[in-house]
Amino acid sequence: MQNTILFDLDGTLIDSTEAILESFEVAYSVQKTQKPSIDKILSLIGHPLSFMFEHLGVPKNRVDDFVNSYKNHYRTISRAKTVLLPNAKDALIEAKKFAKLGVVTTKTARYSKELLIHLEVMNFFETLIGFEDVINPKPDPEPILKAMHHLNAIPEKTWMIGDTCLDIISANQSEIKSVAVSCGYGKLEELERCTSHIKDNSFEAVKFIQSYIFKSKEIIV
Repeated sequence: MQNTILFDLDGTLIDSTEAILESFEVAYSVQKTQKPSIDKILSLIGHPLSFMFEHLGVPKNRVDDFVNSYKNHYRTISRAKTVLLPNAKDALIEAKKFAKLGVVTTKTARYSKELLIHLEVMNFFETLIGFEDVINPKPDPEPILKAMHHLNAIPEKTWMIGDTCLDIISANQSEIKSVAVSCGYGKLEELERCTSHIKDNSFEAVKFIQSYIFKSKEIIV
């Protein structure tokens, strides 16, 4: 099977908003610092935690303390407070019919695998690339290129599905095609500046890719 589809996690396949926000609240509480607004936190989801805390105003020399406080709490609640987004499992079932599947996320790979096993969908994926697996996370192409290497993926037959411009930029720099979904954390007006391929959710994105592939074969024939 030559087709490959790579998925982002948060906002694309899963909703862990409650766990994320609670873990931020605990981190700021433990570090005895006033928590920023929810909107500011949500606007940065998709970036690594260290980037998020630094851009929320945490001094560089304290970022690691905040990240550790966050992770210590997140790992205890992530399973209970994370759910699959509507249509996400249907998207994976459909995608598996015609493509190899992988995950490319800025979340910690270990926690991501645990979550996907808990949600009973890890078996759909042949690889998962997380934050600790790369030097340069999205929007750098490194995570996508590493996932493609693991899957022996062909660039012209590889797609990325994600909910932020980080995913789309990473895909563009990896010279693969992409589809954005509007069900996540990226604002529609931002996504429209990154791509013309925007669907409501991952299932609609998969159906779009499937249709694109089918039409391409018709043209070749």
